[in-house]
Amino acid sequence: MSVSEYLAPFVGRLALGWFFLLQVAAYGGHWDATISLMVFRGIPAAPFVLSLALFGLILGSLSLILGFHTRYGAVLLFGVTIIASVAMHDYWQIHDNPAARQGDFEIFACSVAIAGGLLLLVGHGPGPLAVDNRIAGKKKK
Repeated sequence: MSVSEYLAPFVGRLALGWFFLLQVAAYGGHWDATISLMVFRGIPAAPFVLSLALFGLILGSLSLILGFHTRYGAVLLFGVTIIASVAMHDYWQIHDNPAARQGDFEIFACSVAIAGGLLLLVGHGPGPLAVDNRIAGKKKK
């Protein structure tokens, strides 16, 4: 196994986990503004939905960073990312402001790309540097 095959999945998991933890800090740290935006976008029970989303982001991020139940964490983050992107960045509904449409499209496209990376983790697993592999190794003995 090459160094890149050994380290790349670990570094990729760290980068994704770090990204989602930054989102938790941003949205949780600006709670009132996030709630206002969600209400403006028509999200029902916005405080509950935001709490649920932040909890999911924290669980999924820790799962990726530790490599513990990585596939489940990636699926959780994939779901939150796709649901949030469709609900909050529905660029296809913006017809009167080209700049706003383009801005929402760019955020939506980035979110879809991140979701694609999460699906790679679902399909290929966490890589060799993961708690999942330590547990699997103990079960085989």
